[in-house]
Amino acid sequence: MSSRRSLALLAVITALAAIGCGSSGGGKPTLVVSAAASLKDAFDQYAQKFPQASVRASYAGSDELAAQIEQGVKPDLFASANTKFPHQLFQKGLVEKPVIFAGNRLVIAVRASGGKVTSLADLEKPGTTIAMGSPTVPVGTYTRQVLSGLPKADGAKVLANVRSNEPDVAGVIGKVAQGAVDAGFVYITDVDATDGKLKAVELPKSLQPQVAYGVAVVKGAKHPKQARQFINGLLHGAGRKALEAAGFEPPPGAGS
Repeated sequence: MSSRRSLALLAVITALAAIGCGSSGGGKPTLVVSAAASLKDAFDQYAQKFPQASVRASYAGSDELAAQIEQGVKPDLFASANTKFPHQLFQKGLVEKPVIFAGNRLVIAVRASGGKVTSLADLEKPGTTIAMGSPTVPVGTYTRQVLSGLPKADGAKVLANVRSNEPDVAGVIGKVAQGAVDAGFVYITDVDATDGKLKAVELPKSLQPQVAYGVAVVKGAKHPKQARQFINGLLHGAGRKALEAAGFEPPPGAGS
């Protein structure tokens, strides 16, 4: 396990240990949320407006958070940047039936100050450097889905320019922002959250994957009632508004 992933696991364990009997100092229960890194801004905003509990969130790659739950870690809630991991956990009896609560859009992130990448085709050019998510994390899966839609030779050229496979979108954003690479595949919400430091290069619509986020209550969690209330707010209330403000789209197939 990488040091970053070890820290992510430690953060969840620490959060679970810190809640003690399950209540915060103000008398509210403490809701422990494990969520995909791309949800950080939206969930942090929603947490401030969630009256039923104090929210303690831990963010990392969806694959790592799912693995933690399989290993016996029990946050109250698991929110993933895909539907695959919640569904797998449901099939194993570890979470309640998942709900799709948001959509997103994959883009190419580049520094706002300019650069040599203005289109997907530019990623094929020799000398261009790229960061993407690792194959096991949702953003990495979506990215490879895009590349599989290219002619085989073109996709191979892009992959040859990859210098970093990151465990979550935060890692990709960091590499681009630091100038370690020319571009990275992330979600539009991640670019929006940089306050203008990065800008997005859109992908051709024909190659855009369907990005769907799934959420589920973890079985055996301390506060299933509040977890279900949190999910309801993601669909219809303050959580949905926080997601929209952060640039997330409605769940695929749903109306506005």
